[in-house]
Amino acid sequence: MPRIARASTLEPMDKQALRLRQTLTVGLGARSYDIVIGTGLLADAAVFGTAAAAPSSAQALIVTNTTVGPLYADRLMQTLSQRHARVSALSLPDGESYKNWETLNLIFDDLLRKGADRKSVLYALGGGVVGDMAGFAAACYMRGIAFVQVPTTLLAQVDSSVGGKTAINHPLGKNMVGAFYQPRLVACDLETLNTLPARELSAGLAEVIKYGAIYDMAFMAWLEENLDALRALDPRALAHAVRRSCQIKAEVVTQDERESGLRAILNFGHTFGHAIEAGMGYGAWLHGEGVAAGMVMAAELSLEMGLTDDSAFAQRLRRLLARAGLPTRGPLIHPADNAGRYLELMRVDKKSEAGQIRFVLTGAAGRAIVCAAPDALVRRVIDRCCAAP
Repeated sequence: MPRIARASTLEPMDKQALRLRQTLTVGLGARSYDIVIGTGLLADAAVFGTAAAAPSSAQALIVTNTTVGPLYADRLMQTLSQRHARVSALSLPDGESYKNWETLNLIFDDLLRKGADRKSVLYALGGGVVGDMAGFAAACYMRGIAFVQVPTTLLAQVDSSVGGKTAINHPLGKNMVGAFYQPRLVACDLETLNTLPARELSAGLAEVIKYGAIYDMAFMAWLEENLDALRALDPRALAHAVRRSCQIKAEVVTQDERESGLRAILNFGHTFGHAIEAGMGYGAWLHGEGVAAGMVMAAELSLEMGLTDDSAFAQRLRRLLARAGLPTRGPLIHPADNAGRYLELMRVDKKSEAGQIRFVLTGAAGRAIVCAAPDALVRRVIDRCCAAP
């Protein structure tokens, strides 16, 4: 079971103090790396100094997308030119629907055209889609080159950039083709969140709320008190939320890098959520939106399974998600047999074993359980949570 971390606090922090770097470490022996959180990181060459790659690295490729590239690629290129003799950028089409083999090959094509060698470094500048694809490309190119995560969305900063999960989607399942491959560094520049659309910010809050719900109830209480400040992009609140989320993720990954046990709890809401994304067509629902509705379903399934009788927790979770601007009801993804389609998609899930779907559910609040559930109960929850309000 997860170890409940210390209560979360937000200490007073003026603008000057906020600029001081906050560094966490993901302790994985020879594959350990730092997570740096702060402001002004993209323009600070020292951030990408010794941790990013071998000193002899001559070439760097920034992988970004058509939305983030125009905002931040030039700034990062100027910074990295102090470290690498050659720096270039590749801009991919933006969106979950492009997280596929065809787009992945654009990265390989660019690396080969530019003569990238085993000491070249990939920098993933963008959200979770860019980070996942650049990381997977780095894992595969010449059997592995260094890569650095430079996440520019809240969801990527608190979740997908940390832990070494890299993947692309398959039409039958999300993130089904990929590799565990750790970055050399994660640089979370909080200033990039100022250009984040409100919908994307809300999607990132789903992953932040997840950490409180399954690991740290004190953090969940802090979120309830500070959610308005987070949605208003208050820098002190954002710094604390990103730091605490990364602390939890780092602690879990350090104990279970390849998701053989404890790390599975981080998928709370994701089994339902991934079915929503695949069933609606990638990009129709943002990842965090699917996770939000999925967490409500998982909490309801926990009650149906008798793992907890704390109905107040499910109600509390639903209220917090709604305040974050997130959906708390799943969509209809099949006109005739909605629950059946959900089950079909969820069987193509990395946690499934011998065709049996395994869910991350909750016992007492803050206590996560990974277990199977009878189809009849899952159907009942889906029918209830996807019906019209």
